[in-house]
Amino acid sequence: MRTDESQAESGRSSPMAISTPTTAGGPAENSDSAPLRTLMDTDAIRVKIAVDYESAPEDLRAGLRQVAENHNVAYFYRTECGAAAQYLWTVRFERVADESVLPSGSYEVSGSGGDLVVRYHRIIDAFRALGQVLTAARAAEVAASTSGDDRSLSSPDFTIAETAQFETLALMIDCSRNGVLCVKSIFAMLRNMALMGFNMLQLYTEDTYKVADEPFFGYLRGGYTQQELRTVDDYAYSMGIEVVACIQTLGHLGQILQWPRYAGIRDTNEVVLSRLPETYALLEKLIATVSAPLRSRRIHIGMDEAYGVGEGRFRTLFGAQEGTAIFVEHLGRVNDICKRHGLRPMLWSDMLFCLAAKNNALYAYYDQTNSPASALAKVEGIPPDVDLVFWDYYHTAPEIYARKIQQHRELGCANPWMAGGAWTWTRFWCHLPFSFESNRASLVAAKSLEGRVSSFMLTIWGDEGNECDFFSALPVMLYAGNHAYTAKPEIDVDFMENTFAAICGGSLGDWMHASRIDEIPQADALHVRAQLPSNMSKWVLWEDPMLSFMSPQYATLDLELHFTEIADRLLDCALSSTNSGMSAVPNGAATVRYPLNRLLRMPGLLARVLELKCNLRAKLVGPYRTENHAALLQVAETRLRPLIEAQRELWLYHRSRWHRIYKPFGWETLELRYGGLTARLQTMYDRIVTYFFDAVAQLALPQACLVIQGCFHSQL
Repeated sequence: MRTDESQAESGRSSPMAISTPTTAGGPAENSDSAPLRTLMDTDAIRVKIAVDYESAPEDLRAGLRQVAENHNVAYFYRTECGAAAQYLWTVRFERVADESVLPSGSYEVSGSGGDLVVRYHRIIDAFRALGQVLTAARAAEVAASTSGDDRSLSSPDFTIAETAQFETLALMIDCSRNGVLCVKSIFAMLRNMALMGFNMLQLYTEDTYKVADEPFFGYLRGGYTQQELRTVDDYAYSMGIEVVACIQTLGHLGQILQWPRYAGIRDTNEVVLSRLPETYALLEKLIATVSAPLRSRRIHIGMDEAYGVGEGRFRTLFGAQEGTAIFVEHLGRVNDICKRHGLRPMLWSDMLFCLAAKNNALYAYYDQTNSPASALAKVEGIPPDVDLVFWDYYHTAPEIYARKIQQHRELGCANPWMAGGAWTWTRFWCHLPFSFESNRASLVAAKSLEGRVSSFMLTIWGDEGNECDFFSALPVMLYAGNHAYTAKPEIDVDFMENTFAAICGGSLGDWMHASRIDEIPQADALHVRAQLPSNMSKWVLWEDPMLSFMSPQYATLDLELHFTEIADRLLDCALSSTNSGMSAVPNGAATVRYPLNRLLRMPGLLARVLELKCNLRAKLVGPYRTENHAALLQVAETRLRPLIEAQRELWLYHRSRWHRIYKPFGWETLELRYGGLTARLQTMYDRIVTYFFDAVAQLALPQACLVIQGCFHSQL
């Protein structure tokens, strides 16, 4: 929920107005203003980047090969494809060990005539530098296309230098809400992360990792094996990325607590029973298991949203006790376990604030006047070797974040983490505009003198079934990565467009346009901004087609036109990225300029379904009330039948996409939703047909024949 402070911010300008060629901030709130692509799918790739593996430092070679040979973007030169471009730039790498010469977290790219040298200290900065070389190649193509002068391509002469603003830039991916990313998908994420400058990955696993002799832990949930986690860790390590276990040790454990096997350690349906030896025996087993295959000696122990802690069986066994005291005692016990295994824990900080305020609502967490310092003073306090992670995905003013960071320091945590969110939860496509705006505020605060922290985390959550394709969050990852390598408070639009095309292989304007599936057309902008981002597409898709209880809320909006325009553009983009986007080059090879635009098929198909479904009931009500049976049947034939086919196409594509990027477990939840919608649409169609024939049967035979011949020949 947004607090009063954030609602008051609704009139502030968006962090990036993508309608202008060069401006400060992040992509626009209203993606109507998103531009068409500067370079089209049919424009040939004119410059390639050749990575010099052999001369690279040994600890860099494996990662460089993985990125240059497997990352699906147009600009890497691959020997099996030949030259495949007019111009070739070669990149060499030199490590600078002396921090007095090149500080840790900094890198430099220099050179001329297509021979470039990257000087770096940390491995991750070498990969960030490579991503910026790709960006420079894209920018040179744009410049040459605009000016007609190829010197920016044939004789590049430039210097790039950046310094990381955070010691740790982390990405956390939810693997507990149905969708468990398969290993190859994690590899793809890691390649993108490396080129953006992220040096930590956390896979959020409540119960989705295998534990020996615990068959009901993660039962039928697709948990990671020790070998899978070890493989991920090795792959990440080759690119300078630390993999950190991210689990739960208090709340959010309903998936295991539902089984009789764990009834004895249940406080509430979601929270384990504190103070019980059996609880800590299991938690130690979990912590030892999940950390064993990973190099990192850090671990995220969760403990967020543990609502009702101490209020279930705990109260029956131990009596009523103050929530903060129970929480801190449990934290101390879990921290002792971590220390025995050589681990330094971090945890989400919200429960400290909510318990102190005796209020489980998020308002208590974000209330600027609420500090749990006094409540903690009455108990033992937070262990000094535990890090707090402040998460806030909702506000758009940096000062709100800075104040709350300071409150964390008042709790004895000198250097808390800041966590923002890519808005992937409860929707089908990441809401990019609000993600940019809220993360801009948190990043500016995290870099400011008042709120300065050394670690920033971007989270990708999958609440309510994980319908969203997590790769739709790539622009937000890129935005955070670009912010993390500049002291400036804003990010240039052209820079974002070029980096997204070069590093990820997508067109930012088209991806911004996909976010419009959840924007409300013709609505008062100030009113809409006073709320959280809409997830309109999810509601319109899953609402019952016959009852259509949402329809009064959008009766005055032209949603049909809105979704038609979105579907037309996105489906065209997806098609061109796989067909007409193949541009011939002299040696016969082919290159896709925007390969990632193929993912726009999902929001495009969704928009096509919503276009047919949004006004379906309204179109049926009139003919039904006037007993115009022919008109009623015409709607069924011209709108309902195409909707059934469009919905089937969406289901089949979503199914294929799911099984490409996730493990098969969890898909059954979404397929039940599709199955329910399919059944309801078919029932609706069958009922209309039956109603029509029942009406026809009551007519005189000659009149019935005329009606049938005129409007329903397909059913004879």
